[in-house]
Amino acid sequence: MSFITTTDGTEIFYKDWGVGQPVVFSHGWPLNADAWDNQMHLVAANGFRAIAHDRRGHGRSSQPWGGNEMDTYADDLAQLIETLDLRDAVLVGHSTGGGEVTRYIGRHGTSRVAKAVLLGAVPPLMLKTDANPLGLPIEVFDGIRAGVSNDRSQFYQELSIPFYGYNRPGAQVSQGVSDAFWLWSMQVGVKGALDCIRAFSETDFTEDLKRFDIPTLIAHGDDDQIVPIVAGGLESAKLVKDATLKVYPGGPHGLAGAFEQEFNADLLSFIKG
Repeated sequence: MSFITTTDGTEIFYKDWGVGQPVVFSHGWPLNADAWDNQMHLVAANGFRAIAHDRRGHGRSSQPWGGNEMDTYADDLAQLIETLDLRDAVLVGHSTGGGEVTRYIGRHGTSRVAKAVLLGAVPPLMLKTDANPLGLPIEVFDGIRAGVSNDRSQFYQELSIPFYGYNRPGAQVSQGVSDAFWLWSMQVGVKGALDCIRAFSETDFTEDLKRFDIPTLIAHGDDDQIVPIVAGGLESAKLVKDATLKVYPGGPHGLAGAFEQEFNADLLSFIKG
């Protein structure tokens, strides 16, 4: 398996498939790089180099006690990009991974980046505040913390249902997808999982989004029950100059079924364009 070691000694696992212009994928919470396998295979089969890493605390990467916040996540991504000497990269982030990509651009700029894709991403800010009335109240995130702390296995099983929209009338439920979600989630260390909840919910990415100066696709399902589109994609599209906004009617948060197929087509079209 392939790893890089960060400046604080954390080992970050990554996959590296294919050859060509690099497309770097950042996953959502509480998953890992495996959640991007279908998209990695798609782009690698179409002449691109697909790279995806497990965020610190997640999957096969180290589980350090510290550094489980957005600045360090972004710096880990930067060290991966620099170690592999990636240039003209397309950065693709889903959910928390969209925050990681956004903070990377805010902290490290776009000298190595050609394009960005934010899918169901947490920016600009998930938490409801006086300045951000469209966000979710802190009690929502306290409930997530309680679920992880008290019975994380059962919590992750139940979380997969709204994550993929399986609680909607007429949804084509895949037990296999839910099982995979649970398996990936159970690989997250409890400390990293709890810290990451604060990172994805309370980090304000407004100024980071204003630093985007590359073609950017902002994609979001309008039935996203995890990161509501009104506080996520719609607001981000107002802050990123000349962003392309794609709204998926009835689309859930997680990639599955027809929603995944439509996004795959849009992703491939965007990175080829």
